[in-house]
Amino acid sequence: MSKKLSCFGPATLVTAAFIGPGTVITASLAGANYGYALLWALVFSVFATMVLQEMAARLGIVTGRGLGENLRELVTLPLLRWPLLLLVVAAIVIGNSAYQGGNISGAVLGAEALFADVYLIKYWQTVSGLNLWALILGALAAAVLWFGQYKWIERCLIVLVLLMSLAFIGTMLLTKPDLPALLTGALLPQIPAGALLTVVALIGTTVVPYSLFLHAASAAQKWPKGSIDTTKALSASRTDIAVAIPLGGLISLAIVSTAAAAFFGSGQQLENVTQLAQGLTPLFGSAATWCLAIGLMAAGLSSAITAPLAAAYALSGLVGKPLNLTQPLFRLTWLVIIVVGVLLSSLGIRPLSVIWFAQVANGILLPLICLCLLLAMNHKVLGQYKNNRWQNLLGVLVLLVSLLLSGRSLALAFSLL
Repeated sequence: MSKKLSCFGPATLVTAAFIGPGTVITASLAGANYGYALLWALVFSVFATMVLQEMAARLGIVTGRGLGENLRELVTLPLLRWPLLLLVVAAIVIGNSAYQGGNISGAVLGAEALFADVYLIKYWQTVSGLNLWALILGALAAAVLWFGQYKWIERCLIVLVLLMSLAFIGTMLLTKPDLPALLTGALLPQIPAGALLTVVALIGTTVVPYSLFLHAASAAQKWPKGSIDTTKALSASRTDIAVAIPLGGLISLAIVSTAAAAFFGSGQQLENVTQLAQGLTPLFGSAATWCLAIGLMAAGLSSAITAPLAAAYALSGLVGKPLNLTQPLFRLTWLVIIVVGVLLSSLGIRPLSVIWFAQVANGILLPLICLCLLLAMNHKVLGQYKNNRWQNLLGVLVLLVSLLLSGRSLALAFSLL
């Protein structure tokens, strides 16, 4: 089994991170409202993610440190260093606490669709007013992180990503997509009237700053410096990226396609994922609904594991602590985020002010982290593994896109005021 899965590694954690409830909702709305027309945005987002994640993984492998630790060394001026470090903590640690409620809530929606008639669950929720599924799924995420070493966590997430793949791609096949329209949408860029924000949102749910911290640190742990030939480790990392990131893109494509087949042109308005799941049964049978529910539960649970893990990697690296899964600060960070997420989901609370704050911080952070990553990839500490001209050109292109995403994130956040 391990040999068959040898092509999967730290990049699978990135896929598990960006295929969460937010991506499912965004992709569903894109398909329902615009059909297959915006698939090219997913193709671009996969390309941009591969460019940035390759750099993050290379930085982790060559230096043996995570992105947080490298930022501490790269940014030495106090006037720049402390604001940047505080921004990272705000966007990734505090922000992920707010988004964790959404991750667990998404997994809960999938679980409720699959096990709607379980008497004990219904009785508990009636008596206590708390959502038992949120407690169960939060406890499961905590158990994976508490008892698992890196290899165990990686394997759990590989299983979840493969489960998502089978579920969402299976749903797409059951809905019989329009293949010519699918190929046209993927290969020919177009922006229908009113679709610009959706285009930016599709890219923004894939290209996220915390995945860079997650990938650099996990690559440093997967291939420790000095324990393996650097060139071989980089080759294995690039194979991992070439398999896992496009697989994530295929999952997103499947979600867009499913929503397009079920809702586009039907005159119905899609408002949430539950409505999509319910709408599949009369059109394509209960199997499609079950597949979507399984995929949604796996997507929520995978993000509920990776978001706290990324925050713990980022904070530990920034304060100079070792990236050790059993280190007290590391455990405390992800545990607090999971507990906050469980409470938000279980009580049905949507912390608008915290989410607004996280959107603003992430909007500022994404281009800053892209710029810092590009500077780090041209630092002399990387020696022969520095960026070449083409890698820098691609990185600058993604940096420009990150500025667009930043503008969208800030505009959205301030529109909530």
